Amino acid sequence: MHQKEQLNKTIAFAKETLTNAEGGHDWFHTERVYKTALLIAKTENVDTFIVSLGALLHDIADSKFHNGDESVGPKTAREFLFKINVDSAVIEHVVNIIENISFKGGNEKQKFNSLELKVIQDADRLDAIGAIGIARCFNYGGYKNRPLYNPDIKPNLAMSKEEYKASNAPTINHFYEKLLLLKDRMHTKTAKAIALERHNFMLKFLDQFYKEWH
Repeated sequence: MHQKEQLNKTIAFAKETLTNAEGGHDWFHTERVYKTALLIAKTENVDTFIVSLGALLHDIADSKFHNGDESVGPKTAREFLFKINVDSAVIEHVVNIIENISFKGGNEKQKFNSLELKVIQDADRLDAIGAIGIARCFNYGGYKNRPLYNPDIKPNLAMSKEEYKASNAPTINHFYEKLLLLKDRMHTKTAKAIALERHNFMLKFLDQFYKEWH
């Protein structure tokens, strides 16, 4: 099976698997990350096939929707890629990307690194900021029935991975605990330029939010 056919099968698999996913982690999120990753890849010396597969499968079974089980996504991706006869070295690379892409509170050390991971990580983080990032943030907050804002509950910037995963803090806190930190955690030149504009938009949104709140 040629790479083009494998890629088309992966797109179809991701689309079908994510049909009823939460709105911030659905097929459209995956599609945006995929397109942004390919945009960033144009200026980086990467294997675009690995970038494509990693982007398409990075949220195939997000642990947030599987009782915190981080093994489901990598296992699902591995079984699917094996089924469509992807080279074993490529499968291992993609699985490593899926295992290491998420933020996890920002204090967790990555156990794997590659330029392909950095490109996909940048693309995924870009989708978490700016106008769409704000929409996704509040969509997930509503999904978890979290309050919009509570002035008495302050953001926790020193959370462990476990605390981050278990947090039920107001949605506004998530801006300080993750979203506003992402601009300075981009790896590639392309992503850094895009992130700056989206970061500034979030700051304007927060100014307006507090103005209306008070």
